[in-house]
Parts: sequence; structure tokens; C-alpha cells
Amino acid sequence: MTSHLSRRSLLGLAGAGAGALLLGACGDGDSGASANPQKIRWWHVQDAEPMLSVWADLARQYENEHTHVTVEVQPLEVEAFKTKLNGAVEAAMPPDLFQSWGGGALQQQVEAGLVKDITSEVQGWIGQLLPASLQPYTVNDKIYGIPFDIGMVGFWYNRDHFAKANIETPPKTWGELLEVVNKLKAVNIAPIALGGKDKWPGHYYWAYLAMRIGGLEALQRAAEDRNFDTPVFIAAGERLRELVDMQPFQKGYLRAEYGSETGQAATMGNEEAAMELMGQWAPSVQASSSTSKRGLGDRLAFFPFPAVEDGKGSATDAFGGGNGFVVGRDAPPATVEFLRTLLQARNQRRAAQTGAVLPTNQAAVGGIKDLNNQVVAANLGIATGFQLYLDQAYPPAVGQQVNESVAQLIAGTKRPDQIVKDITRVAKKQ
Repeated sequence: MTSHLSRRSLLGLAGAGAGALLLGACGDGDSGASANPQKIRWWHVQDAEPMLSVWADLARQYENEHTHVTVEVQPLEVEAFKTKLNGAVEAAMPPDLFQSWGGGALQQQVEAGLVKDITSEVQGWIGQLLPASLQPYTVNDKIYGIPFDIGMVGFWYNRDHFAKANIETPPKTWGELLEVVNKLKAVNIAPIALGGKDKWPGHYYWAYLAMRIGGLEALQRAAEDRNFDTPVFIAAGERLRELVDMQPFQKGYLRAEYGSETGQAATMGNEEAAMELMGQWAPSVQASSSTSKRGLGDRLAFFPFPAVEDGKGSATDAFGGGNGFVVGRDAPPATVEFLRTLLQARNQRRAAQTGAVLPTNQAAVGGIKDLNNQVVAANLGIATGFQLYLDQAYPPAVGQQVNESVAQLIAGTKRPDQIVKDITRVAKKQ
């Protein structure tokens, strides 16, 4: 269930360039699609700028060029989307095109017969996409979705806050990170912003610590054995508690959401904390959630999750994933063609230029203008391995329990040895 990718497959993100072919234009939109009236129900989670208006505009353009097609767009906040999609899945009525992170959730949707095998329909153009990005959307060698974005989680930090605390270089080890926390607290700067209410941001710490302590093999073994009650995962919890006990987070973090006006991203965007552990979308959400709506600009920088002393994992192994769209089983014929349009190089470049997307079309990588996103792409380019988010890599029930258990660990209501038993109990039922 985990997404272990070789360095070779990831290198394309940083090195793709002029030689890549552009995706062909879609013509009049009637090739392979009926000219009868069609309505595409499209759900996505880019419910804030800059991508909210980009997706809306691309839908309108497609409608103007394909007068028999209507695209009904429904942007949703992430948690609201998950709730709504779960309801649609339980009713066996999935939307025609919907946000997906692949992995375990997609596999269950495939097994339930709720999504469409689009392998043959996309063969003419998926060659331009990064191989690494397709893996989470491939089940039993068949393709059910297409990724428009790929990236990794790391620490975003405020250069000015680091300078005020006399921190000259980003930490490279866990011990150094704890020293940075102490230095920031000494000058009355909240070291880390965290959206504890949403739970998923907290699982990033536990997952990365498990990777750094036990290596990617430990996460693979846990998935295969359905057993998280091992020294590696207990040690990851102990290290996370070590951090939590230092009180590094902003006031009220357990009640804070990720993207609200008082949430994790806003705390960073309003310069009320020095760091956050988040994916490649962080700069754009910091800006849109902040009071100024501008974000930190060149005061924002990025560093990978540090190595853990005496750990077996490589400091160049990346944790993250991407965003993509899956096609529902009863989607009208025009749906895959519309998806192809979204992945055209010109449209991927447009998305990349917003700073919110790291494109999967290799011909669009040159559209990455944001310097921080270029750094993320460079880190992906040297990655020695890759792990998909645990709440996506594993079956949904297991992923949900991971988020819940790590939240309990951070809140202090469960111990490291207790949460691994809870997660294992759920995993054994799958």
C-alpha cells in the first residue's frame, strides 16, 4: 500500500525540461465523446485562491469550446469533502470527477466498483506525466485517476524569526530541531504552528519520525503485517512526545484548524509562529489565510524533515503525495477528455505559476516561478525514496485511526505504546 519510488523515478521533477512534449490540444472535444448533452459533476478541495478561480475558469473555457458539455463545479473544504464523498460512496453514487490522493482509499473504491478504469483512454498522453506521480492512482496495473500535483512535506520557516533567535542554519538532525525550538522560545516566538483540531497535520510528525528511525521498510512491513505495535513506531511516538513536552506550538493549537482565519496556515502567514510542517501548498495557503493576504514572500524558506540520530532511515527519503482526480464509474464520456484538458501543459503551467501546484506534466515544470517551490522540487529530485501520506497509503479506517491516535498522543491522552495498539487493532480488521 505504501508508495516506494526510486530516486530515478523522482529525478524527473527537477530535471524535466525543454525536450518534453506538450500534450496535444483536444480539438473540438467530440473525438471519443458523444455530442449529446452531458453534465460533469466535479468536486475538488481547492476552495480558496489561487486555484479556486483557476479551476472555475478552466471549466468555463471547456464549456465554451464544447457547447454540449456542462461542468458543475463544487469546491469543498477538505474535511467537508471527505464527509460528502463518503456519503456518496456509501450510496454508490460517486461524482463524475473528484479529488483523490490515491492509495488505500482509491483501492477500496476500485474494489467496490465505484470508479472507472481509464487506462486505455489515457494511453495517448500519460507519457508526459511524471511516473512517480501516477503510482498512487494505479491499482492492479490499471489507472483510475490522474495527478495534477506532486510534492513533499517539510518545514517552512520564517527567516526573520530565525535571525532574531540567532539561528544561522536550519536544523539537520532531530536534536538540532529541539535546540531551535528552545532558541525561539527564549525570544518569545512560538516555534511551531499546528492545526491540532484537524488531526491530519499532526500525523506528519509521527510518520516522518517512523521513517527516519526505521526506514521506509518499517512502514512497508507495518502495512503488510497490519502491525504497528513495534519498537520503531513506539520510538516515533516517544520522540514526538519529546517535542510536545517542550510546548512548541502556538496557544490554542488543539482547537486550531489548518486553513481557517485563526488556524495553522494563518498563524504562519501572520508571523505568529516560526515554523510549520506542511506540504508544497503551504505558501499559498499562508497567504490566502493571512490578514494581509500576501504571505511572507522571500522571508519564507524550506528545509527537509531532519534525520534522527542513530536512525536507519535516510534523511533524503521524502514523505508526501499529490493531488489528483479520479473518474466515477458512471461519468459521461466527456469526463476523461476534460481531465486531459486540465493536464495540458499550458494549463499545468498556469497552475504552477500560482505557486499552489507542482505540476506533473513534465513540459510544465518550467512554470514553477515560486523559489520555495523550486526548492521543494529540487529536494524531490534528490529523494532516495518516497512514502505516501499514511492516511492515504493505508485503508481509510487505518488512516483515520492514525490521525486520531496521533492527535491523542499530542493532546497527552494516550501514550506512544497505547496508540500503536489502537492502530494495529483497526489494521487487523481490514
